[in-house]
Amino acid sequence: MTPSKIKTLAQLKKAGYSPKSIKTELRENLLKALKSKENLFEGIHGYDTTVLPDLKRAILSQHNLLFLGLRGQAKTRIARMLVHLLDEYVPVVAGSEINDDPLQPISVYAKDQIAELGDKTPISWLHRSDRYVEKLATPDVSIADLVGDVDPIKAATLKLPFSDERVIHFGLIPRSHRSIFVLNELPDLQARIQVSLFNILQEEDLQIRGFKLRLPLDIQFVFTANPEDYTNRGSIITPLKDRIESQILTHYPIQIEDSAKITLQEAKISPEQTKSIDASEDFVYLIETFVSKARESEYVDEKSGVSARLAISAYENLYSTAELRMILNNEKNTQVRIADLWGIIQSFTGKAELVYEGEQKGHHTLALELLNDAIKDDFHFLVEDFTKLKANRNFKIIHTYFEAGNAVDILMNASDKEYTKALKSVPGLEGLAKELAPDLTYLNYSMELILHGLSSIDIISKAIMVDKVAFGSDLGNLLSDLGDDIDFN
Repeated sequence: MTPSKIKTLAQLKKAGYSPKSIKTELRENLLKALKSKENLFEGIHGYDTTVLPDLKRAILSQHNLLFLGLRGQAKTRIARMLVHLLDEYVPVVAGSEINDDPLQPISVYAKDQIAELGDKTPISWLHRSDRYVEKLATPDVSIADLVGDVDPIKAATLKLPFSDERVIHFGLIPRSHRSIFVLNELPDLQARIQVSLFNILQEEDLQIRGFKLRLPLDIQFVFTANPEDYTNRGSIITPLKDRIESQILTHYPIQIEDSAKITLQEAKISPEQTKSIDASEDFVYLIETFVSKARESEYVDEKSGVSARLAISAYENLYSTAELRMILNNEKNTQVRIADLWGIIQSFTGKAELVYEGEQKGHHTLALELLNDAIKDDFHFLVEDFTKLKANRNFKIIHTYFEAGNAVDILMNASDKEYTKALKSVPGLEGLAKELAPDLTYLNYSMELILHGLSSIDIISKAIMVDKVAFGSDLGNLLSDLGDDIDFN
């Protein structure tokens, strides 16, 4: 069917058009996509065996949907992608406010048009991108916003009494007829407003200023909610929950590889940064480990969650930290360092909700602890067998160097030349790094990681200051016997 050639109701009938509900439309297009192995949810990672199968079952069952999960779990993003399951174009009665189907009109306007013009009724075409309506539920949302109200200006202009249906100004829901309507943060909606949704879902009637309209609205409803809302700000009324046929539980990615894909996909790294700043892929995994530890921390409110946006903004800040350092040193390019990770702390302080004990500790202190734990994990991955490490000649040289009271400072804003010189000033460090990580492209990263790792197992000490990370000896914790076992846990 070619929309550009069909302008009237007669032409539409001749073309063999037959109406179908939006839920049937979604179901049929999903079946086609599944049979052709099409990837409908490109860019959604970590949901292949959980959320997406649940969603597909719900669409095949022609259900209204509720996505229930913590913030930053792609609930709204998935809802927006459902548009791709709609037909590219659908016909509507030209001028209709609520997308009337020419063969199944429901508004007074469309019925009057067809009664007056018959087969000459003009037809327009609605693209699927225009069949998506999204609203954030807030306590001040009114029934007039969602359902509609009497419009006195329209009554005066048309010279109609308020008892005439044509004076009604339809709200978002009637205007979403034959469309996807997404209502985010459903529990924030007042209970009396939720009751109006119940009527629409179940009874197909609208209550507007005394009018009781029987409008068989054809809408795919998608709701999103955060479990925290059920106790802190409101709840979904039981009759409404009962009428939402499928509830889909979302979650944070289980595999760190999926989290890393999301971060790399969503982070806004400018072309200038990409061209001038080189970053080992280990850094995105370090950040994801940091975020994972934040989610598991007893000091972070698990009901609030730790959004994927934390990792994304942290990765962006990591690049910006390296870029700022590069500019200060008048350098044209640089590599990201572990010391640059301290620039991501500002991302954590604005996105993690802490429990009382966490507030006492403070966002900054907790972020440093979590970051140190993440770096420690990376070091443990690098050094799989400490028994071999403690027998390594270069390790013994490093140990002896610090045991003798020597120290090295890694300045946060040191130039690349100063940074490399500081690392190479530690005897045996370069040799050990080459043995553990032969990738010479990121030799400095490996050398710096070893220093952090040795401090994590009390071989050397580490002090984080405003402008530097100082590594030295700590006689109180220093092992006197290299043969003693070291606990990596």
